[in-house]
Formats: sequence, C-alpha cells, structure tokens
Amino acid sequence: MDFLRQEQLLPIIQLAITPVILITGLGSLLLTMTNRMARIVDRSRALAGQLRAAAPEERPHVEQQLRIMYRRASLIRMAVTFSALSMLCAGLLVALIFVGAMVGRSLAPGIALLFFASVGCLISALVAFLRDIFMSLWALRLEVERALPDTRPQP
Repeated sequence: MDFLRQEQLLPIIQLAITPVILITGLGSLLLTMTNRMARIVDRSRALAGQLRAAAPEERPHVEQQLRIMYRRASLIRMAVTFSALSMLCAGLLVALIFVGAMVGRSLAPGIALLFFASVGCLISALVAFLRDIFMSLWALRLEVERALPDTRPQP
C-alpha cells in the first residue's frame, strides 16, 4: 500500500472537516442536554422527598409533577442517546473518509449512509429535546395555575 503524499492528503483532510465540525457542535449540545438531565434528576429527588412528607391533599399535585419529571428524564435520555449516536456516526464517517483514501477506493455509499445517519440522529435528538422543553413548560403552567387559581396564564 502506497502512503499518501501531502498534496493528496490535504483534500481528504478538507473533506473530513465537516464531520469534525458536526462533532464539535454535538458536543456542546450534549453538554446542554446532560446539564438539563442533572437538573431533572435533582428536581425529581426533591419532589420524591416532598411526596413522602406531603399532606393527603398535596399528594396528587406532587405525584403529577413527579410523573412529569420522569417523562422528561426519559425524553432527555432519548435526546442524549441520539446525540451520542450522531457523534458516533460522524466519527465513523471521518474514519471511513481516511480509509477510502488510504486504500484508494471510493466508499461513497458508506460515506453517504453514515452522513445521513448522523444527521438523522441529530434531528431525532432535537425533536426529543424540544418535546422536553414543551413538557417543562406544561409542568410550569400547572404550577402557576395552582399558585394563582383565579388567573389562567396566557399561552
């Protein structure tokens, strides 16, 4: 196997830059999601403690909030999983680009498949993340309505 010369390697590196940028952006998104997951877990633990000490008339509300937190944690877990899969596909994409160049063969179908898989996982992660955001606003609305029973917040 012939090693690539510098002038042959430069276009390959340029081609591999796009998935590397995708990985960088996904890393920031993943950090945001894991921070959100940590807050959900902390809030769930606090609600579980409140539930154990709650008066009978308070229990239904705290139980409802705790169920919402569990559903939100599931959504964020799904978002984190899809983000990590997207990063994995992007990493494999970079590797496949270099392998194709090293063996001197076109691996275009594999490259396209990994790129679309990475973008598809990213879209799935963002959908789950948005669902969590909407669910958190729904939980907030329940809290506001409970605190201000005479006033219904406007959407």
